Amino acid sequence: MNILLIGSGGRECAFAWKLSQSEKCTNLFIAPGNAGTANYGKNVNINPNDFEAVKALALKEQVDLLVVGPEEPLVLGIHDFFANDEAVAHIPVIGPKKEGAILEGSKDFSKQFMERHNIPTAKSKSFTNETLQEGLAYLANHATPIVLKADGLAAGKGVLIIDNNKEAQDELQLMLGGKFGNAGSTVIVEEFLTGIELSVFVLSDGKDYVILPEAKDYKRIGQGDTGLNTGGMGSVSPVPFANAEFLNKIEERIIKPTVNGLASEGIDYTGFIFFGLIKVGEEPYVIEYNARMGDPETESVLLRIENDLVELFLATANKQLGNYEIKISPKNAATVVIVAGGYPGEYEKGKAISGLENIRDSYAFHAGTALEGGIVKTNGGRVLAISSVKDTQFEALQCATADAARIYFDGKYFREDIGFDLI
Repeated sequence: MNILLIGSGGRECAFAWKLSQSEKCTNLFIAPGNAGTANYGKNVNINPNDFEAVKALALKEQVDLLVVGPEEPLVLGIHDFFANDEAVAHIPVIGPKKEGAILEGSKDFSKQFMERHNIPTAKSKSFTNETLQEGLAYLANHATPIVLKADGLAAGKGVLIIDNNKEAQDELQLMLGGKFGNAGSTVIVEEFLTGIELSVFVLSDGKDYVILPEAKDYKRIGQGDTGLNTGGMGSVSPVPFANAEFLNKIEERIIKPTVNGLASEGIDYTGFIFFGLIKVGEEPYVIEYNARMGDPETESVLLRIENDLVELFLATANKQLGNYEIKISPKNAATVVIVAGGYPGEYEKGKAISGLENIRDSYAFHAGTALEGGIVKTNGGRVLAISSVKDTQFEALQCATADAARIYFDGKYFREDIGFDLI
């Protein structure tokens, strides 16, 4: 069958790697892809948010399955577009419709959804320009630190953690005044939870689900989890502090109520649900939902899934997950992300990358790369996700870190301590 994969990051490169291994995959198209995805299929340079262009490509290449990697096309309604267009309505889409993607597209909606279905999460209250004065009064006596979240998609920058009540009041006014554009037209004020974070993923067909390997990612730019937040500097799977008892709590208190809640509200959810969780004591709480897989967690998670990914996606599209057995490797996976100098601030693109052929024991999943004149060059902040799978977490981390050191480009940087805090 012919498969079209939407996206251009490390997540999509890992998906392309896994999809291309299936005997059911005849041709794989990636739109727009990167220098790494070109190793597993054919890149097509179109904008994933241009649904007419995606439709034209799907018809031209007789696509049988559409897999959507990033959140923006989902929130904008690419699944709805395909389902409502007679010419492409027969093509199954992996990724929720707009009404399901709102779990990620609106933090205000997701908080209200969790409240309706008794899903554990931090206490919160939402404010708009109309309720600004009420919000300022609420913040004046709020316990610190205070978490402020822009309601909509803000490219990973819409969450602030503030230690001072006055500063929180100032930030609320800035956010409602347009600091994050329309994404901040509603702002959620949330209590700060102290604990350790992890990510849990399920694939849902709207009535049943399979639980994928859990992972932990590392957001800070600096060694020892210091410095600015990034899109993710690395990940590990499994997560040592998430034992069977804790994972069972997550399924019973969070996963089941979420999947059942979506169904009860008439939302036919076909795709991934990413649960961003925090472990407080021995109890799990939801920090956020995402309507797609995480990055760089995907790079570690897919290394541990033994199933044929195309078969898994077809079972999802055909609503047959109730009879599907997910097979997870007991091995450990680790991902170390190599970034451009200056990231997550200003950084340069177009730096020639060398040493990819020197990798010994890992996979190089490309994120921000482009092929120019036969040379792989940097084309983003997060450039490569070096991922390894081994019997122990220490071995996986050792291999991924060593192989990250074998690659060079001007300004290259990576953290050498990813995952070692868990050993």
